[in-house]
Amino acid sequence: MKNIALVVLTAVFLSNCKSNSDKINSNNKDLINFVDPFIGTGGHGHTYPGATVPFGMLQPSPDNGISSWDWCSGYHYSDSIVAGFSHLHLSGTGIGDLADILFMPINKKVNLTTKVTSRDLLPYKSGYSHNNETSKPGYYQVFLNDPKINVELTSSERTAFHKYTFTKNDRQAVVVDLGFAINWDKTTKSGIIIENETTISGYRYSTGWARNQKVFFVAQFSKPISEYTLTADGKLIKMDAAIGERTAAQLFFDEKNSNELAVKVALSSVSVANAKDNLDKGDFNFEKVKSTAAKVWNTALSTIEVETPVDSLKTMFYTAMYHAQLAPVTYSDKNGQFRKEDDQIVTAKNYTAYSTLSFWDTFRAENPLLTLLAPDRVSGMVNAMLAYYETKKVLPVWTLYANETNTMTGYHSIPVILNAYKNGIRGFDAENAYEAMKTTMMQDERGLNFYKKYGYIPYNLLDESVTITLEYAYDDWCVAQMAKALGKEADYQFFLNRSKAYQHLFDPATGFMRGKSEDGKSWNEPFDPKHSNHREHTDYTEGNAWQHSWFVPHNVNEFISLHGGNEKFSKRLEQLFTESSEITGNNVSADISGLIGQYAHGNEPSHHIAYMFNHAGQPWKTQYWVHHILDTQYNTTPNGLSGNEDCGQMSAWYVFSSMGLYPMNPASGEYEIGSPVFEKAKINLQDGKSFIIEAENVSDKNFYIQSATLNGAAFNKTTITHQQIVQGGILHFVMGAEPNKNWGL
Repeated sequence: MKNIALVVLTAVFLSNCKSNSDKINSNNKDLINFVDPFIGTGGHGHTYPGATVPFGMLQPSPDNGISSWDWCSGYHYSDSIVAGFSHLHLSGTGIGDLADILFMPINKKVNLTTKVTSRDLLPYKSGYSHNNETSKPGYYQVFLNDPKINVELTSSERTAFHKYTFTKNDRQAVVVDLGFAINWDKTTKSGIIIENETTISGYRYSTGWARNQKVFFVAQFSKPISEYTLTADGKLIKMDAAIGERTAAQLFFDEKNSNELAVKVALSSVSVANAKDNLDKGDFNFEKVKSTAAKVWNTALSTIEVETPVDSLKTMFYTAMYHAQLAPVTYSDKNGQFRKEDDQIVTAKNYTAYSTLSFWDTFRAENPLLTLLAPDRVSGMVNAMLAYYETKKVLPVWTLYANETNTMTGYHSIPVILNAYKNGIRGFDAENAYEAMKTTMMQDERGLNFYKKYGYIPYNLLDESVTITLEYAYDDWCVAQMAKALGKEADYQFFLNRSKAYQHLFDPATGFMRGKSEDGKSWNEPFDPKHSNHREHTDYTEGNAWQHSWFVPHNVNEFISLHGGNEKFSKRLEQLFTESSEITGNNVSADISGLIGQYAHGNEPSHHIAYMFNHAGQPWKTQYWVHHILDTQYNTTPNGLSGNEDCGQMSAWYVFSSMGLYPMNPASGEYEIGSPVFEKAKINLQDGKSFIIEAENVSDKNFYIQSATLNGAAFNKTTITHQQIVQGGILHFVMGAEPNKNWGL
């Protein structure tokens, strides 16, 4: 599969290089040619290959019609059946939802009254082959083998464009199925209206991960509808509107004059009227929209330009840059309106609201990366969190279509806000943001009542107590830093003191963070640091003691002292990577993947750990293990991600680490120095400045830093600040095959 992927990528690249018409700008920086959206669609990557633009509202993409974990995005590379093309998708999450408003072209009349209980019963499904399937940023194409129809998709920020090419003289029809759902998503009410001969509209209400999701849509066709059938809950409707739990339509078009049919689709969380306002005006010039999407992506990708003779490294880097800019997604309409979970309609004034906020994953590297790649969007993301706070009086945990899923642990919107503020992002009310951060950490939900009472969460009172305690301690540190920045000294001292909660759970006898009883003395026994039990009757979230005992990014030096100093700490840290990869238990979390010893790169809690050697006086070991992770956990095949992409986090780790940086403490405004893989990486900053990272002599064998200079002056530190980067300059490394154990000390 790897060889096939590389052959296809090379063929596409060479083809595009030969075609002047495909060149986006005079500098020939068509970086989209290095992006392969199929990376991550296999294994447990859970990405989708469909067409979208950076942070776009819509993600038109193929749906296989399977309800299973590896089909969370609606699509998996192992499949060969397509059920249709819906308009909302999640990139790389571990939970399946969305897949709203399904369209499927077909060349025959089908019966839509039969209740479908499995994909096998779908009357409009089709086989397809990867040999006739294409995906590039902003564009997707597949040939449907059964009806022999070529499908092409592209998108603008708020409008999806479909182009269907039918076989000559075949019947031309499109099925719209609002009852279609995957995984635990379920339609609760839907409606389709035939508005005129070229326009339909409607809505789909559903419950699933997002418990109250309302999607309104409008679709315009390039040809008049010659006839149609409507169904509602298994019954034919002989009017121009169908309303029910499950509604569907088959629309027929005249096959004379043209084999092509074009469709424009826009959505809204508010109303059909807003969907119409979101719909791009003008004609159905598919190629123009596709070309514009390519230009938008080239601009987004060119924020960082890398130089290397190894094309596979460019493919992994720019695919990671692509994935890192898919989410969060635009949620507010063109007029600023959006729907909240309680059905209140509010207006985003002077900002764009975003949803799909996967904070447990993205606070670690994805959100810090966006302060470099898209700082103008970050304040909108913060304002969307604060709009949520206005309703709930608590900051969001994991927001999907403005619904709180309460999925995962901690309140990591808090470090995202702090990181934005420390990195110079304004455009939101800092005092209001601080009040939201403080109020969130002083309430009693999700174990905070126990945390406040005991100083930690006792294992006998709440599952996942160790992970939750460690993450609350970090969130407290973030509140403290925001308080300090705003001159609130008493609050600073209070939350700083509480941020030491990790001290309660460290067991010096074993070296692990362990579950402790409410008596303050008894550990949870029996104890097996390799044991995993997924999300219940466990002290650790989606992992074990080996993976979750390292989360003290805000006070690494004291954490090292708890271990007994640099040597003991480094020895245990090294053991994490060299220990056997056996995971014990009868209900092991599937999220534990990408194992190097007990280090699990396929899940986010491990992502900062390799950089901790920097603080223990052994930065060459950070360089070694970061290089090893880059080399073994990413590749250019559909299985090229070792775990869930998780809305950009897996890719953000690669973007940062391949340049030689990483935000180990993601809200500190600092980056750890790792091991760069590129001869040159140029970060193009918004004010016209640039920050360049050079790695002289770098190669697969020369991954150790020998020496460094910053703007010509000797640089012997293992951290660099965000402010140093945005001032512009050149960080120059000299690389070698053996560690220089004196550098960085």
